[in-house]
Amino acid sequence: MSVFDKLPLALLPHHDGSALYVPNQKPKLGDAIKIRIRIHKTLGAVKEVRVRFSESGEAFPSPLAKVVRREGGWSWYETKITIHNPKMNYRFMIVMSTGDILWYNTLGLHELIPPDINDFRLNTFSSAPDWGKSAIMYQIFPDRFARSKQADQHKTPSWAIAKDWADEVIGTGPGTSEQFFGGDLWGVIERLDHLKKLGVNLVYLTPIFPARSNHRYDASSFAEVDPLLGGGKAFAALIEAAHKRGMKVIGDLTSNHSGVGHEWFQASYKKPGAKESDFYYFTDKNRKYESWFGVASLPKFNWKSRELRKRFIEGSSSVVAKWLKAPYKMDGWRIDVANMTGRIRDEDMYLEVAQVIRKTMVDINPDTIMLGEYTGDAAYEVQGDGWQGAMTYSNFTKPVWRWFYNDNKKTRPKGAENPPGFSMWDGNPKASARDLVHSYTQFIAGFPWHVRLHNMNPLDTHDIPRFKTYAIDGAQKIAAGLQFTFPGIPVIWAGDEFGLDGFNGESSRTPIPWNNERPHDTTMIETYAALTKIRRSNSALNDGSMRFLYASDEALVFVRENGKQSILVAATRGADNKIVLPRDVVANLGKAENLFGGGKLTLTGTTVKVPGQKLSLNIWRLPVKG
Repeated sequence: MSVFDKLPLALLPHHDGSALYVPNQKPKLGDAIKIRIRIHKTLGAVKEVRVRFSESGEAFPSPLAKVVRREGGWSWYETKITIHNPKMNYRFMIVMSTGDILWYNTLGLHELIPPDINDFRLNTFSSAPDWGKSAIMYQIFPDRFARSKQADQHKTPSWAIAKDWADEVIGTGPGTSEQFFGGDLWGVIERLDHLKKLGVNLVYLTPIFPARSNHRYDASSFAEVDPLLGGGKAFAALIEAAHKRGMKVIGDLTSNHSGVGHEWFQASYKKPGAKESDFYYFTDKNRKYESWFGVASLPKFNWKSRELRKRFIEGSSSVVAKWLKAPYKMDGWRIDVANMTGRIRDEDMYLEVAQVIRKTMVDINPDTIMLGEYTGDAAYEVQGDGWQGAMTYSNFTKPVWRWFYNDNKKTRPKGAENPPGFSMWDGNPKASARDLVHSYTQFIAGFPWHVRLHNMNPLDTHDIPRFKTYAIDGAQKIAAGLQFTFPGIPVIWAGDEFGLDGFNGESSRTPIPWNNERPHDTTMIETYAALTKIRRSNSALNDGSMRFLYASDEALVFVRENGKQSILVAATRGADNKIVLPRDVVANLGKAENLFGGGKLTLTGTTVKVPGQKLSLNIWRLPVKG
């Protein structure tokens, strides 16, 4: 065991790329920027600190870092590096008075020189809109959210199986994608005040284009809004109504594929030489084609096609641009299966496609956001030069699930007797808070800080089971608290506030019980409203650095800091009466104001005891000065 393995988690050196450590969060080529690290005296006597950074592929040492501030037992070291390239990697070299050299990177402290892949990442692509850092997202699946009286005017489409709002969703087997409950955009408008009550300021709609399924990921056109949802008139009205309430709206775009019913596919299928023939990967006289995972109804786009790019993603006349302009003025896009877009065998155009989409968005409205779906690890591909953030499950969702996993299948709801499937379960289902910290740290390591702030942090989505279904009783409140206090965009999947269940992605798409159509629990509504208020009124939770202070089997403690305030968070699964931290781990612990949970910190001369009751969440605000 090395010396630093014996140090408390709270007293390890720290740097995370946030503004507290890199004040210039939007550097340009040629900028000389400050880089800081904090080191506690318990590490031992430090002789010198430097930054090892990359320039044009070669490694160089920074000038010697100087101590610019001391507080408690902490010394803050600062040096400068010049941004010579759009992407730069860096890590810290700490020379001890003993002559020993320690290295500090995204994964922590090391005695042996670590590989570059785990360096901190800095780049000039920090173009995400500032409002994204304070976004609180609510995800809506239009068919299941709310049905207006206008929806009664539409006949059930030929492909669909009509359902009443109170009917149970079929979770598996034939007909899952044909179940049609008839929710529409007029219905969403009618329920916007519910979202305002929750504190939501960003609405994410899954696809709204005409299709032959309830999920609409098999678009038959990108030129109009599905008439079953109310058409373009309803969509424009929805965005206007949301904007009046201080909410932004983003849509869902399938850049990887269309549906077989799409006008472009139909124009070229079995018609070699048609203008749209090179939009897809056709063979055998346009009778065969590549599709998403072999699903014949979802033919894959060929992004080598210049005409496809022109029509779909490039320029002011493209699909991407159309919905960002008047009369709609949408605020951004979530890109479906972004990880697969432009990729097939030896072709890899995903970044090129992402950059074209983003350029088009910036040209139309630079204050829009673009988030890419990555079901797995996204860190080393989502750097902000294309997708500005990721919808991913690896860094937040899965570690939190594992910590709160209910391994007693007899106590889980009907249909959830078995584990939730490969999409969510690719490892040990039961984990400690220490495991959560370890897993989160590894999966978040490759993201630049500005991307980390714009990653989506869902507990669940329309594609996976409901968190509540597989979690121990009472865990949703605690897990939601982590959503709202971790760096990134907290995501409320419609129905989570009603305590809905769902053992897979399809069964989680339960119609919202506005009129008590089915049993539900509204106790989470107040919880989400309280958490959104805390998030929106405390800047440290929007852009502040994050330090883990304590992690055991049952408890997790961390702090968010931005120079204006500190927010201390303690979450527990089971009881832990041993949460004792060094007094100087965070300044002004004696002036802590409890914002959630009601717990009190107990201070002694050199330590602070944090309450650790079973299934508890406490949030405190601490002043930085005074």
